[in-house]
Amino acid sequence: MAGVIGIYAFDKLWRMARFAYYGLLALQNRGQETAGIVTCHEDGLSEYKGRNTVDRVFLEEKLSSMKGWLAIGCVDAEVRHEGSIQPVIVNKPTKLAFCMDGKALNWREIAVEEGVSTESDVNAVAMILSKYVDKHGLLNGAVRLLEMLKGGYCFIALTSSGEMIAARSPSGIKPLVIGSFGFDYGVIASESCAIDVIGADYKADVFPGEVYLFTSYSIEKARAQRSEVAYCSFEYVYLARPDSYINDISVYETRMRIGEVLAEEHPVEGDVVIGVPETAIPFAMAYSNKMKIPIAMGFVRTGPHVRSAIKPTQFERLVGVQLKLNPIRGAVKGKRVILIDDSVVRGNTTKNTVTLMRNKLGVKEIHVRIGSPKITSHCPFGVEVPPEDELIARHLSDEEVAAVVGADSFHWLSLNGLVRAIGIPQSMLCLGCFTGEYPLCLKT
Repeated sequence: MAGVIGIYAFDKLWRMARFAYYGLLALQNRGQETAGIVTCHEDGLSEYKGRNTVDRVFLEEKLSSMKGWLAIGCVDAEVRHEGSIQPVIVNKPTKLAFCMDGKALNWREIAVEEGVSTESDVNAVAMILSKYVDKHGLLNGAVRLLEMLKGGYCFIALTSSGEMIAARSPSGIKPLVIGSFGFDYGVIASESCAIDVIGADYKADVFPGEVYLFTSYSIEKARAQRSEVAYCSFEYVYLARPDSYINDISVYETRMRIGEVLAEEHPVEGDVVIGVPETAIPFAMAYSNKMKIPIAMGFVRTGPHVRSAIKPTQFERLVGVQLKLNPIRGAVKGKRVILIDDSVVRGNTTKNTVTLMRNKLGVKEIHVRIGSPKITSHCPFGVEVPPEDELIARHLSDEEVAAVVGADSFHWLSLNGLVRAIGIPQSMLCLGCFTGEYPLCLKT
């Protein structure tokens, strides 16, 4: 999984590196392993990237020195080798910088056809785009790429001559939005929150299969041939920031509806509702309102914001949870606690939290409620999901999971409940991580 942003100024006096930096800070929820920015200026392309969070990669001195009136940037949750840290730069036949969120399932086959040799999917797709642009032009080359690549992805690229291309796969599984700041600059980003924080105005989603071309004189668009769409349902549960709009739907409002549906499906008596920071807080607020049970601040975060679920190793996930989940004794001691979380994958971190609250903080009862259906299968489109034999929900009933983690009761949101909360027809959603069944339009 990754977060991408592209900013095009229509006046060369602008310096866009800092705008891209702030946009990437807003997208840090989509990746914390690497960060990078490429700018375009009179002398060509300049790049700066590294392994770490955005604020640690970009030192003030370097950021201030980056010139250029257009910029693309990326944060990535995938651990990549040095030459594949995004954005990548391809030097021929058309020189361009490129970054992508998601996965193209058939990139190896197309790479062989085009004579491209690399073990990196991002590098391969960038090279293929470079070839298509050289053969068919900027707009038509990007459209051809969308029509050839199967899967769920979006990408942004800029050329050394000062054009920017942005596209969303025909499946629409990965989000991409567009915004502007008057007539001064245009913005493309994975989430609308990145547009908000740099002072621009969110306009709309980039439609599935749509390509935008920014030049110094105009913004053009075209659309690839499109079959059925399949929006990612997990964006609404966990991946996206609550202040974003995904497919023109408020993530915050969707998470509030999830909490309401969770209360309808799995009510329980208790003294206090606790939400696990940060994603599950709206779930907990709505559950509390629906059940008329007080909500309390149950945890305090220690250290920097770590999104433990997208860390690449189990050790890092456990450390991340310990950093962000330090329970407040006064909020839970001697009480019947309803603990609301966004998802449970292996169950290890939930078990640690429940054990700590019961054995050390004197909690009387713990009832766990999860604001997503059971995760039972992998995600082929870049979301970190462990092997299926490690997924606790795939093998155990609710009662068995409750026994394993030490809770008095344990229940997940139903699949129908999630669909109802999102408000998109089930036929237009990718629910593969919950069902193991993937939309036909995503298959090679």
